[in-house]
Amino acid sequence: RQFPGCGNIVTFSQFLFIAVEGFIFEANFGRKRPAIPIRNYFIMVAMFFTVSVVNNYALNLNIAMPLHMIFRSGSLIASMALGIIILKKRYSVSKYSSIALVSLGIFTCTFMSAKQVASDSSLNQEDGPQAFLWWLLGIGALTFALLMSARMGIFQETLYKKFGKHSKEALFYNHALPLPGFLLLAPNIYQHAVLFSQSELFQVPVIGLTLPIMWFYLLMNVITQYVCIRGVFILTTECTSLTVTLVVTLRKFVSLIFSILYFQNPFTGWHWLGTAFVFVGTLMYTEVWNSLGPLLARCPRRRRPKEE
Repeated sequence: RQFPGCGNIVTFSQFLFIAVEGFIFEANFGRKRPAIPIRNYFIMVAMFFTVSVVNNYALNLNIAMPLHMIFRSGSLIASMALGIIILKKRYSVSKYSSIALVSLGIFTCTFMSAKQVASDSSLNQEDGPQAFLWWLLGIGALTFALLMSARMGIFQETLYKKFGKHSKEALFYNHALPLPGFLLLAPNIYQHAVLFSQSELFQVPVIGLTLPIMWFYLLMNVITQYVCIRGVFILTTECTSLTVTLVVTLRKFVSLIFSILYFQNPFTGWHWLGTAFVFVGTLMYTEVWNSLGPLLARCPRRRRPKEE
């Protein structure tokens, strides 16, 4: 919020931390050979790096964080579309209905945010059209990242079917191989490193260490991101895709609510309606209702006491 363009230094720090941890504990300092051929990881990493960078830059294009999170929740739409085109898949009517609901939710939130940008009273008449054009460019960037992320998921699914699931290995290579690409972003990363160092000092509780507060925020972000991404990669191998999708959807919803309430982002009734469409549609897609039915049926029912 203080430095909207700091996405590159945040992403670089996350990638570097996960890569170093994986190099030590998963790759055994480079002595362990990967189970999946390295050339396949290069393809996956190119997609992964592109999606990360484009999503970061979208925040610089008048895209509010709640809209950013809701838009990325439309991954089901992109996955279904590319699944039909590339894998020749066919889906049930309920699947198509859920995708239509998600699409309607994203359209509602996008349209209302467009009205907010166009009518922002803080912009003068000269800046208004320019801000709106930047916003349209941001929507285009999010759309591209959404489709690229779906294509990466299909590619990853194909690899796992062929070579087996290796979550820790994939986590390491997906974060280690893109590191040289950050050289292209070095000036931006260095600029924000300087800005971070000039932020107000903060004393870390318990240990009493004093450091610029933005570096403390970055450290907390890196640690929590590692826990999050590690959990998701493990979840893909331990649970069904239904469980993974449901957990990630609920996590997005909690993040959205926190973002709105804590940072006081503008959110109208139409935004709430669009949000409801997105998440209800996502739950419909995962068919969680069908899974909860048998589970509830197996729960022991309390017997009524016999009459005296």
